[in-house]
Amino acid sequence: MKEAYKKRIELFLKKSGRKALSYKELAQKCKVKKNEYDFFNLALEELEDGGIIVKRRTGFLLSEVFGAFPAHVDRINRTFGFLKRDDDGSEIFVPGKFLKGAMPGDLVLAKLIRSRTGSPEGEVLKVLEENNSRFTGVVVDIEGQKYVRPDSFAKNPVAIVKSRHASCEVGDKVMAEIAFRGEKHADHRAKIISSFGEAGKASVCAKSVLELNGVSLEFPLEVLDEAKRVAAIGIPEDEAERRLDLRDEVIFTIDGADTKDIDDAVSIKKFENFYELGVHIADVSYYVKPGSALDREALERGTSIYFADKVIPMLPKELSNGICSLNPNEDRLAFSCIMIVGKDGKLEDFDFKKTIIRSRVKGVYSEINRILDGTESPEIKEKYKEVRESLVLMEELAEILTANRIKRGSPQLETTESKIIVDENDVCIGVKPRERGKSELIIEEFMLMANQSAATLGKMQQIPFVYRVHENPAPEKIEKLRETILRMGLSFPNFTQIRPKHLAEILEGQRGTKLFPVINKLVLRSMAKAKYSIDPIGHFGLVLDDYAHFTSPIRRYPDLSIHRILSDLIKGVQPALIRKKYLKYAMESANHSTEMELVAMRVEQECEDCYKAEYMNSHLGEEFEGVISSVTEFGFYVELPNTVEGLVHIDSLEDGLYDFDGLFSINSMNGGERYSIGDTVKVICAKADVSSGKIDFKLIEKIKDAQ
Repeated sequence: MKEAYKKRIELFLKKSGRKALSYKELAQKCKVKKNEYDFFNLALEELEDGGIIVKRRTGFLLSEVFGAFPAHVDRINRTFGFLKRDDDGSEIFVPGKFLKGAMPGDLVLAKLIRSRTGSPEGEVLKVLEENNSRFTGVVVDIEGQKYVRPDSFAKNPVAIVKSRHASCEVGDKVMAEIAFRGEKHADHRAKIISSFGEAGKASVCAKSVLELNGVSLEFPLEVLDEAKRVAAIGIPEDEAERRLDLRDEVIFTIDGADTKDIDDAVSIKKFENFYELGVHIADVSYYVKPGSALDREALERGTSIYFADKVIPMLPKELSNGICSLNPNEDRLAFSCIMIVGKDGKLEDFDFKKTIIRSRVKGVYSEINRILDGTESPEIKEKYKEVRESLVLMEELAEILTANRIKRGSPQLETTESKIIVDENDVCIGVKPRERGKSELIIEEFMLMANQSAATLGKMQQIPFVYRVHENPAPEKIEKLRETILRMGLSFPNFTQIRPKHLAEILEGQRGTKLFPVINKLVLRSMAKAKYSIDPIGHFGLVLDDYAHFTSPIRRYPDLSIHRILSDLIKGVQPALIRKKYLKYAMESANHSTEMELVAMRVEQECEDCYKAEYMNSHLGEEFEGVISSVTEFGFYVELPNTVEGLVHIDSLEDGLYDFDGLFSINSMNGGERYSIGDTVKVICAKADVSSGKIDFKLIEKIKDAQ
């Protein structure tokens, strides 16, 4: 009977269209009998709970007629949140007052509202399915009662209810869970799941970020036991004999000084008309077998995670730092890509071989940079004497490859990474931009070449593959970029369809100026996020038809996946059999790896924010000069030269009321100052909250001659 009423309700609401039907009208149309109102009411309730219908003041409507749609809560800040539509994956901004207490991961019924910025805005009509509502925060005391102040989703502290879970003290960083939900976030009640310790320590807060995102610091015992057994195998003599022996070749690695998981090595020879470039990658696929405990754990993690001086590896250290790491003067199994590159830098041919290698030296970026600019010490000169000739050739070829990339129109974006410096107590004592010199660019170009070769082979053989793809930017993002650039008084290229060269033109027009870091960030934000896919749709940013990730199987699962697929190919397994064996596997690897990459990026960013706040906490009241990097309706963000970013809240400005133009600047409504992206300002560090990673600046002055 209930199901019959469901069908009748949907039928009559469909006929009614945009005219809402009251409870009485709907009951009359459905001809509900006196003894069947319980079934009718239950049918209404289930349809509403399922998001099929909505109840408004005037009555009931079909959700689709009302313009409602299902979405998942993607993330929430203290004053707003974002939904991701289930139908098309688009992102919807939701002001905090319209969230109805929804939490990240909840399935909600939502509706678009009038946008103030031009980007889609909406409101939550109803929470359809509650997700695991755990969150992190700090325990505070309010009139003798303990509350937890959330790191993100609400401005107001949430009352703590008594439970048998973990105890906590005021000032602790905790993991909490919603015990009772209210109509607003402030009405929720929480129980404490675990306490991490003092919230003022970045290392403590980082642990909470990891736990909240499901990142484990430890490997299961089964995985550790298997890693030890596999590492103990070493290099069997019969396996070494089957491989191309390159131990006499001048092969070496180039990494950061503190790198322990070394998965790529390089070699080079120059002939009359071409270079022979070798990229030799740790053969992780030999040790990590399909379906093993190691493989399942690596797939689940998807990637290694790096922040401050920490590494949370994809594989146990017995492999990542041991038998799979290309340590100097030790025999190692490798998967080598040997490329023939013309004098013009064009890839003429390539071959993939299972090899055994022995790295001559553990190269360090900073040391090799000194060799290349002629400032090396006698100690450095001695260390690299065996590979010095190779370094000269590598610099020569890398310059040709970089020039070719620029000719293709590839935007030369600068991804400013932060170097977090911690002391022996794991306290942040310094933040600075991570430097990139010639040796970093050499390795980048050579890895690009090997990755391109791997993707070309996969596509050429029409086998299942995990490609690294980068789609064209969304038109609305390019339009927003255009408006912003023009509002800044700069030129913007004319085109009917965006091409990489257009973004390159924007960047080159400001390279070397004070505005370049801001323009660089704006262009970066306008581009789509790269992801993994089994479809070779190309890479917009690199201007390549074929691209994949082959060069880091110790720390990225997609690389391990295509090593496994290519291993079968070079053994002689027919492409038809490879397609049958690996299609489902490649799809799972691509989809899950994309998800886990996003998790890793979020974790790394949030952890580093905590360390940056810890550093700035020791610089409260000090003055800094920075550039306005973005503007919102509640203020503007200022980025310092050391990469630290903080908010100047609109309420802290002294010129009265301000109006946000929805794009580029906030303007005083009393004829006062205007603050725009790219302006140079002087600020004081007013507050640094380690727990949330948020930094507040107070404006001293706008520097008039900033541009």
